[in-house]
Amino acid sequence: MIKHIVCYSGGETSGIVAYEVVKRFGPENVILLNHDISANVEDTDIKRYKIELASALGVPITYANMESWEVMDQFDVCLQAKAFKAGMHPICTSRLKTRPFERWLKENYPADPETGRQEHAIIYYGFEAKEQARIDRRTRIMNEKGYAVEFPVANWAGCIKSTREIGVEPPHTYEVWKHANCIGCLRAGRQHWYVVYCRRPDIWEKAKITEAAIGYSILRIDNEPVFLKEMEDQFRAMKEAGIEATEKVSPTRFWRETKRILKERSA
Repeated sequence: MIKHIVCYSGGETSGIVAYEVVKRFGPENVILLNHDISANVEDTDIKRYKIELASALGVPITYANMESWEVMDQFDVCLQAKAFKAGMHPICTSRLKTRPFERWLKENYPADPETGRQEHAIIYYGFEAKEQARIDRRTRIMNEKGYAVEFPVANWAGCIKSTREIGVEPPHTYEVWKHANCIGCLRAGRQHWYVVYCRRPDIWEKAKITEAAIGYSILRIDNEPVFLKEMEDQFRAMKEAGIEATEKVSPTRFWRETKRILKERSA
């Protein structure tokens, strides 16, 4: 019997995948695999969404968590490693998600040592059709490890567009943030960090302390490293000018409007 393992992040797209996979294969054949994140940086409404949708689907959440996940966030793991990245990839992703995921697979659905394949599990991701490069990369990586993968939102016809269609409200974080990622995402750009500056000053301060301790910046602007403390004067001026702290405006429009408003105020 094949188990259908949904990478259940807490974002709405992963919720749509969970619904479609359960609809197609039945709840008894589906695993909703989640990596829980510290409540300091993963919004409580994301946690609400994960639990509510899993309950509606009749599938319990299976957790594959980093040790001490309740108290260690992305900054703590970077401080522990004394770096933000290993090569091109954020260390927080590896410590909080990738390592626990790979450990769980090895313990529960290892590849056959003779064939190098896992014939009894398929892994599902919430990548969209516009993310073909991510799809290709993830397919290659997992196939090399011996696992089959599927991308329902990108490749299956007739998927629901929102879990509202089945009575489950998406995380309210989407009213402000673009993704259901950690607040203070180390992959994000300066618009995200302006929102953090305005809405979560506690995370802003922790991020600055982490930069100072590691000696490297989170942000790069025009391919140059820029420390958060260097952005404070600009962000303060933006906040005083009433520029909305949101990711729901495209970066091009956001920064164009910011430049116009700040220029008018200084005239």
